[in-house]
Amino acid sequence: MKSMFLIRRWFAPSVCALYSWAALSVPSVLRAQSTTTATTATPIQHVVVIFNENVSFDHYFATYPNAANNSSSEPAFHAANNTPSINGLSPALLTSNPNQHNPIRLTRAQAVTCDQDHNYQDEQKAFNGGLMDSFVQFTGSSSASCDIMGYGNNVVMGYYDGNTVTALWNYAQAYAMSDNSFSTNFGPSTVGAVNLISGNTSGATLTAGSASGNVGSGGAVIGDPRPDPSLDDCTLAPPRAYIKMSGKNVGDLLNAKNLTWGWFQGGFRPSSRMANGTAVCASAHNNVSGASAGSDYIPHHEPFEYYPQTSNPHHLPPSATAMIGQTDQANHQYDTSDFFNALAAGILPAVSYLKAPAYQDGHPGYSDPLDEQTFTVGAINAIMKSPFWSTTAIFIAYDDSDGWYDHVIGPILSQSATSDDNLTGPGTCGSASNTDAAASRCGYGPRQPLLVVSPYAKANYVDHTVTDQASILRFIEDNWNLGRIGNGSRDAIAGTLNGMFNFTNGGAAPGLILDPSTGLVTSGSTSGGGGSTSSVTKAVANPKNAQTTVLNMTLDGSGSSSYNGQPLTYLWTVASSSQAVQLNNATSATPTVTFLGGPGTYTFLLTVTDSSGGTSTDTATVTYL
Repeated sequence: MKSMFLIRRWFAPSVCALYSWAALSVPSVLRAQSTTTATTATPIQHVVVIFNENVSFDHYFATYPNAANNSSSEPAFHAANNTPSINGLSPALLTSNPNQHNPIRLTRAQAVTCDQDHNYQDEQKAFNGGLMDSFVQFTGSSSASCDIMGYGNNVVMGYYDGNTVTALWNYAQAYAMSDNSFSTNFGPSTVGAVNLISGNTSGATLTAGSASGNVGSGGAVIGDPRPDPSLDDCTLAPPRAYIKMSGKNVGDLLNAKNLTWGWFQGGFRPSSRMANGTAVCASAHNNVSGASAGSDYIPHHEPFEYYPQTSNPHHLPPSATAMIGQTDQANHQYDTSDFFNALAAGILPAVSYLKAPAYQDGHPGYSDPLDEQTFTVGAINAIMKSPFWSTTAIFIAYDDSDGWYDHVIGPILSQSATSDDNLTGPGTCGSASNTDAAASRCGYGPRQPLLVVSPYAKANYVDHTVTDQASILRFIEDNWNLGRIGNGSRDAIAGTLNGMFNFTNGGAAPGLILDPSTGLVTSGSTSGGGGSTSSVTKAVANPKNAQTTVLNMTLDGSGSSSYNGQPLTYLWTVASSSQAVQLNNATSATPTVTFLGGPGTYTFLLTVTDSSGGTSTDTATVTYL
């Protein structure tokens, strides 16, 4: 594409004729892509937000970077020696926790759990004014169908480590993560999703059902009301609470700049249509346990469907693959399959939001961290193997905490005093005396994981800057000079994410291809399109086809390398020989061999194993004369 525009500059006198030639010769996909070019404040030309479900920071990173590694049935995780510390659970919090139960390490076999209570008011009660000691009684939840080992409500204190959420821990090793990022407000999925795209849960109009637990007395969303049926054919059937949202979201800002963008959600494509054309979204899958996760499409996880100007009520598909990201009948709302079809066709919108189908979104009760890992790794692998990796920033973020225990309270920048609040006492979230108070928008809420995967991400870096879900919105706004949402949006006060990047000397972080099932680093390599190649573990055995008359000889595997620069373990074996041979110090990089059987050709196999359990092999061959 770049060459096409250069030719047009060089031959300006015949630009009309040349434009006609270009229109005929350049594939329509590439012509569509040319409209996305825009000036950015950073080297990032593409932002992809993988927005997963219902995790507190401690639930996934409580003991990072230390995994138990106590079962051969789980992927092993060994951190790099220079891994920075995080604000995780201290020994005292692990063994003498102020809650009614100590934290519980959950295993890979315990990936499927009950959904915890994550209502706006109950989460505040669990925080108990910042003491963080009332989770079991206020957000803990269990039932006979999903109880784990009789933990009951105590399971809310559960956490996983790198033996289960292996991929996320490996991404944290290779790229950047935050240990100080929060949900913008307390509350469940809709609250987090709306904050992600607008930074403002105010402006909700109840069109049916009860406001209780759905819309606060201040007019802000505090629960999971569904999009009004006029905005989404696949919203859940009545009776229930429905809302419409007013005001702007990031889609309005992107459209105003003629930038490509899209929300891609699993199950959005209709499984069928009624006689009148109404979409039916009935595709469904089972989770890793074999249990049904219900319908793939969950309407209250799709925030743009709440806004009339960005909804796609009838779930219409893009008019063509080349139009994905642009304005047409789909109105920027798509199925996840459209994202991967576009990527395969050489198209990546400037801004993409990915929401997995229900069974893979990580939401406890119907999904789990293993299915979540499968989707997340699959998407990131595809991006890393595409031509866009060199200019892409991938954010892995979450919509809410699910009520899982976390030991950190963030700053309460949005204070509120309504009957729905209970952070600092009945009816209060702070003093609500500051001029920026917003009714029913108590926050920051629970701490959540936030990772950046990008060639420009700082490697093995932990950022401590206070950020929230609206920080992703602000990054997008600043990168494309979109301006702010206004009208009380939290983008105006959101902390910057720039500390997680190296824009001055960066761009060289290699792609890291992981196994979607185990989360381990694969031993293969991939081209990142922009010149980046993934670091891999590679065995190098020497000598190659050497000849010697000396009875004793040293083999050399010291040229071997690991994907993360950490020490390798070595194992030399005799691959083939018709003669007797003695191999000494076979677990070192440089063993010695004694040719006991006399002249002949001897082949030795070197196997190296890296800190994540990845292996690579090579051979050395010596002819003893």
